[in-house]
Amino acid sequence: MVYVKWVVVLTFWLCVGAMLNYSLPQYDTVRIVNTYEERQDLGDWTRIFWSRPDQQSENLASRDVQFVQGVRPDGESIVYRNEDTGWSWPPYFKFDTADLYTQANDAISTKDAPEWVLVKHYGWRIPVLSVFPNAIAIRPTSNVDDQPINWVSIAILTALAAVFWAIYVRWLRFRRRRIDPLVETVEDGFYSFGDEISERVRKIGRWFKK
Repeated sequence: MVYVKWVVVLTFWLCVGAMLNYSLPQYDTVRIVNTYEERQDLGDWTRIFWSRPDQQSENLASRDVQFVQGVRPDGESIVYRNEDTGWSWPPYFKFDTADLYTQANDAISTKDAPEWVLVKHYGWRIPVLSVFPNAIAIRPTSNVDDQPINWVSIAILTALAAVFWAIYVRWLRFRRRRIDPLVETVEDGFYSFGDEISERVRKIGRWFKK
């Protein structure tokens, strides 16, 4: 039973951690090398990794999606999708896909004359599943080591930690006041019942000996 409890607890926290890692903003310093638009099929379970900015997009089996190709300072390539989030999850309220696409095209540069930009995004890059992070904002940077302090993630994580701690403390208090006394009462009842059965068994044993 203890192992089942820990499996449930670990599974829960892994799911929470994965959701936060996917949803919270991250920053990449890249050199944009190309932008393009491509038709994407949305018919299988990987649809969960694509945005649903409105009700109409829920019913589409495929749609055109804009992409931004970049290269990191270490030469590693990265591809972002450029989709509105609308009012859906995660709540970035992004409605400026066209503007960001224009900024990305304006920032295209070559290896000989690189122009570095800071891309704010959320999501994961999983090539085998054709999953791409979603670019939220692009701004120029002159420092390839530029890594701004992620105040949004820090604030959200701090708030969540405070909420979970408050829930945990209240749960401990509730357990001490309500559950533990009830468990002790039930245990005492079992012990009393066991003692009574033992006494009756001894009486029956004495009766047979007579």
